Amino acid sequence: MAKISVATGLRTLFTVVGLLMLATLLYTLFTDGLPFHKELLKPWMGATLIDFYINVVALGIWVAYKESNFISSILWIVLLVFLGSITTSAYIVVQFLKLSSQESSQDPIQYVLLRHPNKNDTIPQRKHSSVMTLRILFSILGVVMLGTLVYTFVTDGSPFRVELLTPLLVATLVDFYLNVVALAVWVVYKESSWISAIFWIILLICFGSITTCFYIAWQLFQISAQDPAYLVLVQHGDRAENKYMGISGEAT
Repeated sequence: MAKISVATGLRTLFTVVGLLMLATLLYTLFTDGLPFHKELLKPWMGATLIDFYINVVALGIWVAYKESNFISSILWIVLLVFLGSITTSAYIVVQFLKLSSQESSQDPIQYVLLRHPNKNDTIPQRKHSSVMTLRILFSILGVVMLGTLVYTFVTDGSPFRVELLTPLLVATLVDFYLNVVALAVWVVYKESSWISAIFWIILLICFGSITTCFYIAWQLFQISAQDPAYLVLVQHGDRAENKYMGISGEAT
């Protein structure tokens, strides 16, 4: 029953998160108009958008791995780009709704994170691992975001200024941090202790996608370059491949 409660609790959490962002988006549109105006050109707005979309890259790669159909992958990723955490929340809720009662009672987060079994229940053929590619990608993205943060701070000053809190920036920050909720749930699932989980979540809140990229890259370095990249999604103790035969395929 405890595991079923986890599935129900997370499904409820992300339903609330999605509705909160939808309300924020509608309120901002009604009170401030369309987001395509000069505020987008301001330095800290630009830095915030880069921060936001680097996290979207991480979520998009997971979605691409999860979806067996190329068209559905593209559709979800496009929605992620345009609707942010509304799409993140909707996608996660859909994945929880797909779980059987047995999957919900065993380990719902594992089944949501990993690709659904093949219909014929056969073990997928091992393809060339993408671990090295992903290590390089997230290392570069982390450095890009760090450089963006430092450059914006040096050229435009501190971000903690009242005049920067325009409706568009506030809505973008809400969107950003609601995506962080999804990443934080994954971190809590991954970490073996509450202390380390809280430590990483604080870093996620303070440093955004820099932490996301560093954490993912660090996790990728915990597995072999020859391992399937999807192993990075699960807890260290659950990485024995015999637990995933018929559960998951290779990451894209």
